[in-house]
Amino acid sequence: MYPGMESCRRTLCSLSLLCVLLDIQLDGVLGATHVEIEHHLEMGRKLLAAGQLAEALSHYHSAVEGDSKNYLTYYKRAAVFLAMGKSKSALPDLTKAILLKPDFLAARLQRGNILLKQGNTQEAREDFEAVLQRSPDHEEARDQLMKANELEELQEEAHATYHQGDYSASITVLERVIEISPWDPDSRELRAECYIRMGDPQKAIQDLTPTTKLRNDNRGAYLKLSMLHYSLGDHHESLNHIRECLRLDQDDKECFTHYKQVKKLSKQLDSAEELIEQYRFQEAITLDAIDVCSEAHQRDPRNANVLRDRAEAFILNQEYEKAVEDYIEAREFDSEGERIDLKEGLERAQKLLKVSKKRDYYKILGVGRSANKQEVIKAYRKLAQQWHPDNFQSETDKKEAEKKFIDIASAKEVLIDPEMRQKFDAGEDPLDPESQQGGGGGGGGHGWPHHFNPFDSGGSFHFKFQHN
Repeated sequence: MYPGMESCRRTLCSLSLLCVLLDIQLDGVLGATHVEIEHHLEMGRKLLAAGQLAEALSHYHSAVEGDSKNYLTYYKRAAVFLAMGKSKSALPDLTKAILLKPDFLAARLQRGNILLKQGNTQEAREDFEAVLQRSPDHEEARDQLMKANELEELQEEAHATYHQGDYSASITVLERVIEISPWDPDSRELRAECYIRMGDPQKAIQDLTPTTKLRNDNRGAYLKLSMLHYSLGDHHESLNHIRECLRLDQDDKECFTHYKQVKKLSKQLDSAEELIEQYRFQEAITLDAIDVCSEAHQRDPRNANVLRDRAEAFILNQEYEKAVEDYIEAREFDSEGERIDLKEGLERAQKLLKVSKKRDYYKILGVGRSANKQEVIKAYRKLAQQWHPDNFQSETDKKEAEKKFIDIASAKEVLIDPEMRQKFDAGEDPLDPESQQGGGGGGGGHGWPHHFNPFDSGGSFHFKFQHN
């Protein structure tokens, strides 16, 4: 044996032994990892079946981390995401499973179904065609492919009718579109736009609300929702939505500009509502109720609710002609003629306008429509003292004062009597003979209450205040 041969032999034996030991250890590690992954998959399956989705998802996360090359782990985690209603999170896992195993038909079909519900017809069609290429008799894939083709045609039709201005036809088509693709934000936003143009903001809100979740950053939907609620006078909801827009991007100029506007309105309306709760109606009117409605009308000129609210504000401000005009315009946007509130509001405004051209008891006393009994009596006493006939010398002045005095007294009697005031507020003059359907209503031709005119007597009349 050559010198050193024994040493070399011993070295080789040691290396061989080391390799054997390393192989044994590596096998042990791989075996333990495999067992662990199987444990996570089994636990995930059991928890998913028990409806414990969050716990199941945690185990599938661990399985994916333990073996990133196993297509089944991605597919099973996608199933949990779908069970949790997180289709957007399921898509990457299904795509990864298909990349690892291109002939995995179940993943292809599942991804195609999600893409179809999202309105992605081209990508969905590719998945269904891939399934049918490997399995020509696959019934579900064939049915879904037909739906994808139908959806594409309907989408084109919906956009075409919208651009032609036929919003009603577009809505009808979009109903089927959304039935096939309920997770498609584009279709819901288009239908919302149709509703807006048809003067139905409530239905537009119903369509836009889910789109805030269907897109990762849908500031546009939050802004539009805020504007719609603003136009309806729902300032709290308007403020909530515009805050969500700014939460996504505090530097969004359009959202911030609208936020300042809504914030200002919200403060005004909160103050107005507080005054109304305290029965300080006249002060509430001064808080620019008409201006607020007019601003909302400029934003959404076809909104019947805004016109109705402004008409009511005009009535409170005794501007009956403008109230009638607003109610007429509001009814034009009620294409079906089903809005009873608009019909009754117009009739009331027209009655009030007619009565105001004869005698407006509020204007006679110079009080607002919300004036209470004490305010009415105070105004009456001041004017009665001013216009009492004994204060005038010439017969002409006395006659004129007598007429004014009777009107002042009539106004007081009507406005302090709840029943007569209610009739007058409804557009009927309780002292007008024409309104009494044959019954006498105004003695002496001036409408003096209770058919009594003190100036008809031959003697002089001495004015006395009534303490009621």
